[in-house]
Amino acid sequence: MVMPPEGTADLLLHPVRLRIVQAFLGGRSLTTGELRLALPDIPAATLYRQVAVLAAHDVLSTVDERRVRGAVERTYRLNEAAATVDADAAAAMSPEEHRRAFLTFVAQLLADFDRYLDAGGGDLGRDLGGYRQNAFHATDDELTEFLTRFRALFAEYAAQEPGPGRVRRLLTTVLLPSPDR
Repeated sequence: MVMPPEGTADLLLHPVRLRIVQAFLGGRSLTTGELRLALPDIPAATLYRQVAVLAAHDVLSTVDERRVRGAVERTYRLNEAAATVDADAAAAMSPEEHRRAFLTFVAQLLADFDRYLDAGGGDLGRDLGGYRQNAFHATDDELTEFLTRFRALFAEYAAQEPGPGRVRRLLTTVLLPSPDR
């Protein structure tokens, strides 16, 4: 029996479940075997257990099943609506819960960067990558317009299917008001 976490944030911010969710980003459909290849450092039993938790909470949906050597192999796809902490849930989180969630997020980001470097990365110019912090001034209405336009632009690119020359890329954003607000 899969026991439910206390809330969506707890469900998604578990380190292994977060990596599983990230593996599906970009509209990917994966079997557990393909997921094991994508996340080889996670023990198989742990991976299968966490996939079951995510599937039980509709974060992962089964999109195909087939028999392989007497067992059923499932192909999963991310249910992005269920893989999001909505505004109401975020508003209900305490400052300590936000700290813990953000720490998990940042730790995962650092782990992703380590895996990039360990796989021969490090030439951000060649790989068209980077990290930087920028600042801008905007009213709440202007920020809402910016976010709407940004999401629409991103959606255009996120809708592109894998293909020749296309490299799966991760875009990570953090938007905070400046401390000198």
